[in-house]
Amino acid sequence: MPMTRLLAMLACTLLTACGGPDAGPGTGSPAPRFEAVDLDGSVRKFPEDYAGRPVILDFWADWCRYCASHMQRVDALQREHADSGLAVIAINVAQDRATAATFIEKLGVSYSSVLDPDSRITRQYGVQGLPITYFIDKDGRIAGKIIGEADEKLLLNQLSRILSAHE
Repeated sequence: MPMTRLLAMLACTLLTACGGPDAGPGTGSPAPRFEAVDLDGSVRKFPEDYAGRPVILDFWADWCRYCASHMQRVDALQREHADSGLAVIAINVAQDRATAATFIEKLGVSYSSVLDPDSRITRQYGVQGLPITYFIDKDGRIAGKIIGEADEKLLLNQLSRILSAHE
């Protein structure tokens, strides 16, 4: 019996380390509103500043092992679909402006990145691990999300949900 209990505790620990159960707003629900300061110092209001546009929200931090390659894939998609009105907002989780700006500059991504220093936005979206990417349709509703790093095929699959609704 002690071995069974030890294995159960180990399994719970591993699940917690991997992000645990899904906790954010569900598909079809309105995307939570937020206001945040961009790395350039401007204030971004979501969804007001992006009304009528499909949006990708991408939560990240520089210590996240998979965020850099994931963000570069998202950037490539945004560039490819810029004519559709697609907007990407990268949300830096609990880091200072200098750290976030250095990472973004190193990656060379072209989309906006806002700061979430107190993790308020992160909590609103139920983020428990990074990266996590939300796909918001032109009406401001959650159309899908990806937990973890995504390959191009998975990103395109989710992107099609918000681009087809936009056209």
